[in-house]
Amino acid sequence: MASRGRLITVEGIDGAGKTTLVAGIVAHVDGLTVLREPGGVAVSERIRELVKDPALTVDPRAEALLYAAARAQLVAERLVPLLDGGADVLLDRFVDSSLAYQGAGRGLGVAEIAELNRFATAGLAPDLTLYVRVDPEIGARRAAGDDRMEQAGSAFFATVAAAYDALAAAEPARIVVLDGEQPPDDVLAAALGAMKHLQSPG
Repeated sequence: MASRGRLITVEGIDGAGKTTLVAGIVAHVDGLTVLREPGGVAVSERIRELVKDPALTVDPRAEALLYAAARAQLVAERLVPLLDGGADVLLDRFVDSSLAYQGAGRGLGVAEIAELNRFATAGLAPDLTLYVRVDPEIGARRAAGDDRMEQAGSAFFATVAAAYDALAAAEPARIVVLDGEQPPDDVLAAALGAMKHLQSPG
């Protein structure tokens, strides 16, 4: 029987450089299955269209529930089967995003959103989280700004960034902080080092 695969998540505010990092990791690490949130399966991609649409006004509680629903489907349909089959998965965003964005940014409460997502994921947690940290102003300049979430404003993203920092401080064994203001190659090297440590025996 294959050993269980590992779940590695990539987190950070919009414009942190997650997409660049994911592409770099894929180029250097063989055999990874790469997925994104919200999305990764048909139901979740439909939900992604809703939550990203700048023409829609979505209540914060509805937003949190939509993200949790997309996550629940991804976990059941792809993540659990992949991990149980021994595949390593690199996932662009997971529960930490909801804790930071909806829990803190939307003011719904980190503990409340954590409880919602424990239900959505059936308790599935990452083995390693790569948190690409940048100053919110830098993230705002880098982000395209054309989807609903990216239009939330500077105060919102400052709150989200602070929440990410708090999550990283609370779980240093799982969350590795990467300096997203360094050159992309340096960020990648630090991420690959963290992943190598995860893959070492014991």
